[in-house]
Amino acid sequence: MSELSNPGSQQPRWRRFDLSAEHDAGLAAAQDAIANGELVVLPTDTVYGIAADALQPAAVQGLLDAKQRGRDMPPPVLIAEPAMLRALVVEVPVEVDSVINRFWPGALTLIMKAQPTLKMDLGKTEGTIAVRVPDQDDARELLRQTGPLAVSSANASGRPPATTIDEAIEQLGDSVAVYLDAGATSGPTASTIIDLAGASSGRIVRAGVLSFADLAQVMPELTDIAPAAPEPTPDADPDDAAAPEAGQTPDA
Repeated sequence: MSELSNPGSQQPRWRRFDLSAEHDAGLAAAQDAIANGELVVLPTDTVYGIAADALQPAAVQGLLDAKQRGRDMPPPVLIAEPAMLRALVVEVPVEVDSVINRFWPGALTLIMKAQPTLKMDLGKTEGTIAVRVPDQDDARELLRQTGPLAVSSANASGRPPATTIDEAIEQLGDSVAVYLDAGATSGPTASTIIDLAGASSGRIVRAGVLSFADLAQVMPELTDIAPAAPEPTPDADPDDAAAPEAGQTPDA
């Protein structure tokens, strides 16, 4: 286990584990931290993510605080296996099964209607939940031990997502208890997000690793992401811009 020194004599409160040499110890420390309501930074198949127990509201709030984010930007939930999706959402239509079978594990996040009895307080979700199965062995092994985790990109609001553990540490510091280092990720491009809660045929709300063309092979009625709004002119009032729908564009 290695730690980066902070300026001055005070030692950092977090622990860093090199998963290539400290795999079991790192995952055990991460599991303990999650159980205690603390935050963990873990590798995914896109960028590094900051994770909290999705069933502990205080832990999820700690995640939002670490990122300097409000409750209007709820984090997605990562799960270990596609079969776990049915415990989180109201229904899984046949066409959604097809896209899951093709692209999970992988860089695809699905926004769906959450089970009404789901005991998760992720923020202002408007009754939805964003779910993904990452294609990263260490992350999925941890998820099998902890259950679903609220996970957002490991960065402070307004800064680029971390693709190395050093970038995550520099941005998040002592707000995180355990950092799991698996080397550089394949980022910085994040997962593609499809909204299935507001559009039953599917609508891309964030472009990402998976292209519209690839997804449309499985979801022929899928709608592509809307074109970006033009840059405002110097005389334009920024308040005239439409606000994004709450709960519809998570950032992991």
